[in-house]
Amino acid sequence: MAESVYKIIEIVGTSPTSWEKAAAAAVERASSTLRDLRVAEVCEQDVTISDGKVESYRVRLKISFKFED
Repeated sequence: MAESVYKIIEIVGTSPTSWEKAAAAAVERASSTLRDLRVAEVCEQDVTISDGKVESYRVRLKISFKFED
């Protein structure tokens, strides 16, 4: 097996419903422009608040993808 090299980027996904949907939205969007996604690590979760209520869920992800030869 040959050695591999991966690039890691950070992205933020949002959803009005849940952290899981925010993460899924981020991965889906990243996969539309990046190939060979490997791992997504949740680094941070937070919410935005408006008028004392949760407005949206946000997830910061580190996503890795393989460098092409």
